[in-house]
Amino acid sequence: MTDNELLDRIATDPKIMVGKPVIQGTRLTVEYILNLLAHGATIAEILEEYEGLAKDDILACLLFASRSLESASFMPLEKEIA
Repeated sequence: MTDNELLDRIATDPKIMVGKPVIQGTRLTVEYILNLLAHGATIAEILEEYEGLAKDDILACLLFASRSLESASFMPLEKEIA
């Protein structure tokens, strides 16, 4: 699947989840899927939990995040003192 085909799986609409990017036809935000992955969920676990999702939907979230960060500038985060 091409990058454009993957990115077509991501939609933004101000009427859906306040305009956050979501997987097309769902209310699952890219942010939510990335958070699941960051906390150790596997693609297989996500697909099992959310019927109707495809592996390419998860890959689309990763590609969307990657593309979103390409031109971003960052400053180091301040470490929290415990």
